[in-house]
Amino acid sequence: MRPVSSSERLFDGPIFAIDRDRLTESNGMEVVRDVIRHPGGAGALPLFADGRVALVRQYRHPARAELLEIPAGRIEPGEDPEDCAAREVEQETGFRPGRIKRLAGFYSTPGFCEEILHVFLATDLTPTSQQLDHDELVEVHLLALEEALKMIDRGEIVDSKTIIALLLATRM
Repeated sequence: MRPVSSSERLFDGPIFAIDRDRLTESNGMEVVRDVIRHPGGAGALPLFADGRVALVRQYRHPARAELLEIPAGRIEPGEDPEDCAAREVEQETGFRPGRIKRLAGFYSTPGFCEEILHVFLATDLTPTSQQLDHDELVEVHLLALEEALKMIDRGEIVDSKTIIALLLATRM
């Protein structure tokens, strides 16, 4: 870890903040780094006993496209990533996981963002009902795991957390 000589808050929003840090590199040079501060996120790949998975399609403005993704969301203060993932699966798909198994945790974009994403495998799914947030508009897609993997190859699934979850699920 490099010593930070100063940090200035440039932006403080409801989802993330941006700090400008000044730090000293190992060669003694002082550099400036803008860092997005984010509490992290968690999601899970719902996997049914018959080999189908549930993904959600939703519009992502920065990508200017509707993306097919695992259900996921921001970790609330004091919330465990596993609990966040289970909550998001039920809210977005209408299926409550009976079991959650950790697949991985990773930095989404470590060049400028401190966010860590946690992905899980959700199984033993019980139907409930979607409980979407007021600003969520998602469409649930049930498809064979093998078809989802082919969609990665064809460039139809481009979300990193979803690709990671799908590929790691094949190792379970």
